[in-house]
Amino acid sequence: MKYIEGLMDYTMDRDTAVTLGKFDGLHRGHQQLIKRICAQKTRGLESVVVTVWPDPSAKALLTKGEKKERLRKMGVQWWMDCPFLPQISHMEPEEFIREILVKRLRTKYVAVGRDFRFGYQRKGSWELLEAMKEELGYELEVVEKEKYEGREISSTYVKTALSEGNMELVRELLGYPYTVQGEVLHGRHIGRTLGMPTTNLIPSVGKLLPPNGVYATVTHLDGKEIYGITNIGYKPTIGEYFRGVETYLFDFDGDLYGKNIMVELHTFERPEQKFDGMEALKNQMHRDIDFGKKYFGCK
Repeated sequence: MKYIEGLMDYTMDRDTAVTLGKFDGLHRGHQQLIKRICAQKTRGLESVVVTVWPDPSAKALLTKGEKKERLRKMGVQWWMDCPFLPQISHMEPEEFIREILVKRLRTKYVAVGRDFRFGYQRKGSWELLEAMKEELGYELEVVEKEKYEGREISSTYVKTALSEGNMELVRELLGYPYTVQGEVLHGRHIGRTLGMPTTNLIPSVGKLLPPNGVYATVTHLDGKEIYGITNIGYKPTIGEYFRGVETYLFDFDGDLYGKNIMVELHTFERPEQKFDGMEALKNQMHRDIDFGKKYFGCK
């Protein structure tokens, strides 16, 4: 997959199938749009996902690296990531269609949702795309919203479920387990002194996290999936100044320092809490491990 930052300095040299939006989380609704454009490959059209971010500093369900990897796995050929600059935000929607979609992207097929808005003051809609398609020679498909139990799936819906620690609902809405990725760092080795060595990583500052607490998790490492439990938070019993992600891997003994891992959060067990000393913490960790093993059906 080719990654391009910006829209104003690049012109495609081939015809394309395009979908546009924020695509935060790449949830099930987003996936339907992307499937539509990727299916146009049989007609010789290259798939292009265009994302426009009003506030790049805002926390998101997916980091840029995570989004890039998911788009690649979905078969997208081009990702064009566009900051919300004045030359885009002040562009009239008719001009956006002519200059960006048709002239620069050589769009022959567009897939959008019914709530898609674009152009100056968000005045553009699918109806405008429909009205101009014959003149400019592209096809338009308006895709209905995906629903879960009667409610439309949206990034806001996912974020609400995440803020409540409802990881099962998050997984249903996304179509995949929520993940945190990063490089394993050296910690204080407290887990090792308790006989339960753990991995420590610090997530990206732009990554949304669920509430602090303990979760049953699956860690992806070198093509393997390893069950475990993960604490998200500040480890109040020993005290940390940063919000970290600490994982105990079941039946694993190896040196992971410096490796990049991906941790899937499957279910919430309990909130993070401060214990009266290391022995109380150790006893609770054993109970957490029992919870995780029972959840995954481990022996």
